[in-house]
Amino acid sequence: MDRTDEHTALRASIRAFIDREINPYVSEWEDREEFPTALFKKAGDAGFLGITKPVEYGGSGLDYSYNAVWAEELGHIHAGGIASALGVQTDMATPALARHGSDALRRQFLAPAIAGDMVASLGVSEVGAGSDVSSIKTTARKDGSDYIINGGKMWTTNGNRADFICLLANTDAENGPHKNKSLIIVPMDTKGIDRSTKLRKLGFWSSDTAQVFFDDVRVPQSYRIGEEGMGFIYQMQQFTEERLFGASRTVVQMQELLDDTADYLRERIAFGKPLLDNQWINYTLADLATEIACLRSLVHSCVDGYVRGEDVRLRTAQAKLKAGKLVRLVPDQCLQFWGGAGYLWESRASRILRDSRIVAIGGGANEVMMQIIARELGYQ
Repeated sequence: MDRTDEHTALRASIRAFIDREINPYVSEWEDREEFPTALFKKAGDAGFLGITKPVEYGGSGLDYSYNAVWAEELGHIHAGGIASALGVQTDMATPALARHGSDALRRQFLAPAIAGDMVASLGVSEVGAGSDVSSIKTTARKDGSDYIINGGKMWTTNGNRADFICLLANTDAENGPHKNKSLIIVPMDTKGIDRSTKLRKLGFWSSDTAQVFFDDVRVPQSYRIGEEGMGFIYQMQQFTEERLFGASRTVVQMQELLDDTADYLRERIAFGKPLLDNQWINYTLADLATEIACLRSLVHSCVDGYVRGEDVRLRTAQAKLKAGKLVRLVPDQCLQFWGGAGYLWESRASRILRDSRIVAIGGGANEVMMQIIARELGYQ
């Protein structure tokens, strides 16, 4: 991914930011089950929250290959929840706003999100509609020049602290399920919103995840992103960037865990020799390294195609599927090699095992990725 000096410089800046502002405090934030909201502002001041966003709203206006560098480097954060929270801000809750929002809407919400002055969240999944986006029940009916929103969203990252949510809702009782939805920016301090429920999770302890309820929440129709009825299409576009983000981060996180495991096994003496000298162990690591390398090549192919404007839905779904499988294989095997040291709650292997499990679920479960792949290849 270091194609130019600019890519290399960006990578070094992000790594330095993580080493200075995040990793020294990760254990403390995990114990507190939250990290400071001020981190968004620090990332915004550093220019990391608007890498691909339009210059006129405070972004850098760069192509997605630079954002892929951002996603990869977030894999070096020692807590997945922090990387996820930052990724929601850049790759999940704001791409549609940047691409399709009105000038007024982008100045009101996108510019502060890029600056880190506002925290964004994405409202798509519901209790009865996770990966099946078309079946969401939340509605936004017209009332004069406003929308009246009723329903609820589940598993909302940044939901407890967000200043606004990019909400997918049914704005038409007909033309469903793919042409009756719209994306709407909803300020989270609007009357009728209840986000008091903070969800506890297996991993991602330091990120906040909320269940959000909407009871006659009134917002102007001018807060709609782009055309009415295009929300499903816009969200599918956002999913492409979310899946690229997740796969890119997974590559680096898994490679770093593998490297750390090899270093540990090189020093760990058992039965008179380093554990790494055991052929089965070093062959297993070699096999895992090859799987990671294959994913890396696929991800880079997706990024290249996306930058060129190609339809990368198939490759992105394949990369997301492969990442979702590797995060169940690599951490489990590495933790086994760490033995009792890996089983400790504070160990990096243990934390990655807990944090990375969501990759096979969030942004479209593995089963949905297989469905997309089968459809794109004409197998169904």
